[in-house]
Amino acid sequence: MSKKEEEVHVVMVPWLAFGHMIPFLELSIALAKSNIHISFLSTPRNIQRLPKIPPNLSSLIDFIPLPLEYSDHLPENAEATIDIPADKMDDLKIACDLLQRPIKDFIAKKSPNWIIVDFFPHWAIDIGRDLNIPVIINYVFTASAATFFWIPEFLTGYQRRQARQLPEDLMVPPDWIDFPSKVAYTRKNEAIAMHNVFYKVNASGIADGDRLIRLLQASRAVCIRTCAEFESEYVELFAKLAGKPVFPVGLLPPEKPDHTINPSDTPIFNWLDRQKPRSVVFVGFGSETKLNKEQIHEIAHGVELSDVPFIWALRKPDENCDDDELLPLGFRQRTAEQGVVHLGWAPQREILGHPSIGGSLFHAGWGSIIETMQYGHVLVLLPFVFDQSLNAKLIVENGLGVDVERDDDDGSSNRKRTNELDVDCF
Repeated sequence: MSKKEEEVHVVMVPWLAFGHMIPFLELSIALAKSNIHISFLSTPRNIQRLPKIPPNLSSLIDFIPLPLEYSDHLPENAEATIDIPADKMDDLKIACDLLQRPIKDFIAKKSPNWIIVDFFPHWAIDIGRDLNIPVIINYVFTASAATFFWIPEFLTGYQRRQARQLPEDLMVPPDWIDFPSKVAYTRKNEAIAMHNVFYKVNASGIADGDRLIRLLQASRAVCIRTCAEFESEYVELFAKLAGKPVFPVGLLPPEKPDHTINPSDTPIFNWLDRQKPRSVVFVGFGSETKLNKEQIHEIAHGVELSDVPFIWALRKPDENCDDDELLPLGFRQRTAEQGVVHLGWAPQREILGHPSIGGSLFHAGWGSIIETMQYGHVLVLLPFVFDQSLNAKLIVENGLGVDVERDDDDGSSNRKRTNELDVDCF
């Protein structure tokens, strides 16, 4: 048998969000280190924006660009969730579903050994069946979230929605979690939003929960970006519920940067160099969480009242937002000695690794938690969407962080709550 015939070839199909593409890329790199050939499928612009592959692995990871078919409602060059407002999400799902044909054509031509997919492309099951190629679903979230959202296989469609008829049903741990757990939504607005995402049929013609259960039922195995040491009970329970192999592939943290500083970022690091070790809190809510003006103002007031040194990587709610109105009146002047606000993209990983950083105030996205934990920071969690609240509960459950106090109905947080929490932690 030739070397080429012995080579294992895996096709990766992530959802078009960087909180999904990056973990899929990290898994690709981990597999390539075992001499497994990877074909990473995404859109041309997304591929350009992904991190570079380590040179020693570049021959084993091929990026396959597949252009989206744009509808009248999806802006041109919008290829990921970061590029669109929340009300355009269904249009991106529709465009992504149209990739089914080119993906099937590619897989038929290459005949890989495995297809590893995200929660989204339920039609990958049909591709795998038609081409006799096994499918693995890869969860980029926690085993606790996977267990929380578990849907018994024997319930489908209407029956399943009856099992969790109301958003309030998501505000308590489900009956099948047979050990003490705090992982559930505690704020009604988040439970309502997630109930709609999971159970409501959207403009793409199928609910996200139905996509997930179809993949889970027909996949050969499940990978989860976690480790048994961190949430062993949830991993074991989910494997029992799923009735198939469940592989915790590890946390897969990104490689620590080499700290080569871009000249344009020099003022940030000059300021950090003047601070005491582990005295500064990094404030940042990632690329996917789009804060509104009111939320930004309350966070700003809380950070100011805490009197803790801070560096804030702040993204505008939209490009038309006036810089002078983005922050509270006089905030920059009052906090000139206390901290730094950096508008737009910032070298987050380099900042997190700086010795003056001692804590992070952020949104509790699983990827951000993993990235932050490797530096041993205090974790101050202010979740907003999707699984972030569940992640926050898991972190608190493990004694690794604190969750900012919020209103139980609308999830709002005022400056007093943020201030008190920051003072206690830093």
